[in-house]
Amino acid sequence: MAKTIAEINEKIASGNVCVITAEEMSDLVDNIGAEKAAEEVDVVTTGTFGAMCSSGVFLNFGHSETPIKITKMFMNDVEAYSGIAAVDSYLGATQISEKLGIKYGGAHVIEDLICGKEVEVVAHSYGTDCYPRKELTTTITLADLNQAIMVNPRNVYQRYDAATNGSKKIIHTYMGKLLPDYKNVTYSGAGILSPLSNDPTYRTIGAGTKIFMGGAEGTIVGEGTQCSTASGYATLMTAANLKEMTKEYVNAASFEGYGTSLFLGIGIPIPILDAEMAKATAVRDADIEISIKDYSIGKRDRPTVRKANYEELRSGSIQLNGKEVTTSCMSSFKKSRQVAEELKSRILAGKFLLGVNTTTLPLNQSTKPMKETNKTPRVQDIMSKKVVTVEATDSFIGAAKLMKQNERNHVSVVSEGKLVGIITSWDISKAVADGKIDTVETCMTKDVITCSPDETVDVVAKRLAEFKISAIPVIDEKQNVVGMLTSEHISRLFTRGKHE
Repeated sequence: MAKTIAEINEKIASGNVCVITAEEMSDLVDNIGAEKAAEEVDVVTTGTFGAMCSSGVFLNFGHSETPIKITKMFMNDVEAYSGIAAVDSYLGATQISEKLGIKYGGAHVIEDLICGKEVEVVAHSYGTDCYPRKELTTTITLADLNQAIMVNPRNVYQRYDAATNGSKKIIHTYMGKLLPDYKNVTYSGAGILSPLSNDPTYRTIGAGTKIFMGGAEGTIVGEGTQCSTASGYATLMTAANLKEMTKEYVNAASFEGYGTSLFLGIGIPIPILDAEMAKATAVRDADIEISIKDYSIGKRDRPTVRKANYEELRSGSIQLNGKEVTTSCMSSFKKSRQVAEELKSRILAGKFLLGVNTTTLPLNQSTKPMKETNKTPRVQDIMSKKVVTVEATDSFIGAAKLMKQNERNHVSVVSEGKLVGIITSWDISKAVADGKIDTVETCMTKDVITCSPDETVDVVAKRLAEFKISAIPVIDEKQNVVGMLTSEHISRLFTRGKHE
């Protein structure tokens, strides 16, 4: 038996609709099957609450008594883009304060507006005959604005890669604080409640679909930026009235060492048109697989450490490289559940009708990388490709002779073919001075800073400076040594560039 959205809306209006959350639907389909579940259930609600960096608000301030054509604007010292029209601006959530830096940004201004706080506005212009004013300073609240429409280019990722850190230092990212040597994993998303995971072929989700957004009734504009349906990483462009949103579902955040972002609650109702839709909304955490990526690698395509599903990640720990490590979620599952329940309540009360998607998301669409006409050199372009290694059990004297023969100041130390250390001319000098002439293992450096062959030279040069080292082993994904990069290689590159 098939249903239409119009028929379901009639049930909502009459108060005879059956609505359950995605969590409840999974159990129901397991108990009675997809066919019967499709007969009983009309709508399944989903929800997610997490950091959505690609968010912002279009604002209209109205005309001042002496008109001004705003070319540059600051709201609580955060710049809003004003190249739209005379008194229209777009305030991005990740734009940071001129004075406070990443402690305060566009997301905080948005939250302040929702909370009814006054916001200082400083505007500049070059002045024209019809817009003669050049400077304006005032304070406004959300109620003072003609329009404040949140339009977010990229929200509600279908899934999101988890993060870990294979380097020797703590790193700070939009996925939070990552401990060295793969000691923790962070992830994002609502799993079983994730909107796009409950309609993976996008039958009912597309332009025109009505959504719950920050407490307001919003809509899907269409595909989001970086929408990659071919790989199951779809995104949505969303919009809603900021004046109808609440602090409960819109929170500003600042990530240490990274910047500001906006935590936003979004829920999407999924009409159960037939058994196929019922089966799709019965997805569980164990069914949603993602990759755990090494975020210490400064390149677009970070290496995958392993695959995992949300059931594993939400358990609190996971096996990584033979060790049990802690997992933590950057999203709030509690708030995601609250979003799904709130949307359910509104539909049951007849306060939220379903919208019809006029344009579905494009299937089999992949994202393209940025076109770079002036490419930064990669490590593999300038490194020494002649691999010179010693075993950790080799004699100290043998390593010294190998250095002399190959005119090297640094030699990689391996065990069973894998990198375990590095020995330098300084290590040898120090060992001789201390009278500790033994095996390589007794005097080598064990905590090795490494890089991969396809990292950019500028990123690795920064690493050399940060750790005050003059050479770095180049390894592949299997920890095999494939080369050595030294500060001399980098110096030659930039010296050559100046003369060309």
